[in-house]
Amino acid sequence: MIRTIFKTLGRQYMDVTIRSGPDYQVRIVERPGRWMAVDALNGLSHELRQIAGRTLDRGKLTYGVFSGDPEDLKDVIITLVRRRDGGSIAFNALVVMNVDTAPRPLDVLHLGLVMVDPDERSKNLSWVLYGLTCFLIFFRRQFRPVWISNVTQVPAVVGMVSEMFSDVWPDPRGGRRSLNHVLLARLIMANHRAVFGVGDDAVFDEDRFVITNAYTGGSDDLKKTWDDAPKHRDVQFNTFCAEQLDYGRGDDVIQLGKMDLAAMRTYLAREVPKSAVVGLLVTAGLVALRRVILPVAHWSDSSAQWSILRPAKAWRK
Repeated sequence: MIRTIFKTLGRQYMDVTIRSGPDYQVRIVERPGRWMAVDALNGLSHELRQIAGRTLDRGKLTYGVFSGDPEDLKDVIITLVRRRDGGSIAFNALVVMNVDTAPRPLDVLHLGLVMVDPDERSKNLSWVLYGLTCFLIFFRRQFRPVWISNVTQVPAVVGMVSEMFSDVWPDPRGGRRSLNHVLLARLIMANHRAVFGVGDDAVFDEDRFVITNAYTGGSDDLKKTWDDAPKHRDVQFNTFCAEQLDYGRGDDVIQLGKMDLAAMRTYLAREVPKSAVVGLLVTAGLVALRRVILPVAHWSDSSAQWSILRPAKAWRK
């Protein structure tokens, strides 16, 4: 634990490892293209390609995190799940999109590409692959709400996002579409299509928040039929996708929501296994150490300089 604390203090970006039950270990690596050595970066991409190879029935993906190119990994946060006895089984490649909103740009966390080894599905990994990184970033941002986006045609994922985050639109259970939802969706579709592999010829239906003909920009081999798309236990999410999306053409729904205090409570109470809550909170505390606890300690010490703030004694001379 002490070693973890000192390593956390010295990092600008997250690189944390936590246990997930007796069988799994989770590593979260933030923006590895900005700091990770080339060999380590290639090794990380190799693990992702191995998982993709076991997940895809055909073809291969041609965009994003599989190249090992630092430029492609500069704004990516990798959540990698490994067996404790060796072997990678799942990952989420979350992307930080800097959206040009007024009066200042806004970071939006795109939930990104998720792949799970077929032999490891139904192992309750959704809380790790979808919510864990957003939760830790929310902690590190001093509990400021974090916008998230999700592009999918999978009913199970539509339902998971609707249940896990706040102010989600569209949400088949109801909710309200705000102007912020519309403006963010417009900017994301105008400037960030490459993040989720949607081509220029795809059309954004603003009324329904549906992207038609979405699988022509590098994500072609992720396209699913209705029968292949995993369903949600709540039938209303399945009905929504069946009615709104043309699976023959290849449509996606784009969802926008927030990780905020309400979502954090829901996440801890409903998504995280009870056995993992304490470890998760300890990890969140370590991640927040540089951004929350240390600034308070430095601010309270009037005898030492902190950034541009001079010691109180210096002002008296």
